[in-house]
Amino acid sequence: MSHGHGGKAAEGPATEYLYKILVVGDIGTGKTAIIRRCVENQFSESYKTTIGVDFALKTIQRSNATIHLQLWDIAGQERYGNLTRVYYKEAVGAFVVFDLTRNSSFEAVKRWKEDIDNVRLPNGDPLPVVLLANKCDLVKTPLSEEVMNDYCKENGFLAWFATSAKENINIDEAVNFLVENIIVHGSNDAIKGPGPDALKVGGERGGAPDSNACGC
Repeated sequence: MSHGHGGKAAEGPATEYLYKILVVGDIGTGKTAIIRRCVENQFSESYKTTIGVDFALKTIQRSNATIHLQLWDIAGQERYGNLTRVYYKEAVGAFVVFDLTRNSSFEAVKRWKEDIDNVRLPNGDPLPVVLLANKCDLVKTPLSEEVMNDYCKENGFLAWFATSAKENINIDEAVNFLVENIIVHGSNDAIKGPGPDALKVGGERGGAPDSNACGC
């Protein structure tokens, strides 16, 4: 799967954008580990269960823009609560995560996607959503690309990636893919974030995004 660059040549200071991205899925699917790998390039076997919501910031440089990604780690149990609409407000993209070793977490994917579909971009379009099949390092038999591609098409996902936060597989690729699609959807015009001094919420570390395309 190939994807181009959305930046256009511009003179003068770079524009800064703030993109709020939701990371949702059942408890124990590895959402926090994915975010920490993306932001800090670290992995731990002992993350505590997220209570409520948490978020971390990752900054990506483009040729004519600085993009601040605010990754919202939504607790797995929150889908059953009344606060999800509050957490989802002003999001411009989302990841739905399931655990390849737990079929029940895959069965819940549609319900998470339906929740996200209640949120709309300022132009009325649905949020761009990418499906992450996490913990791919723990399974011996890879997913069928044909089956997963059909599933994504039927359920409105842009694409899917087999990921591993532990082994750092396809994390940056998935993030870059979603960001490029957020730009394509025009969210760079919809949300202009404040300068970096207003965004110091911690967790800005992390290497430059991997530019390799994902063959999902």
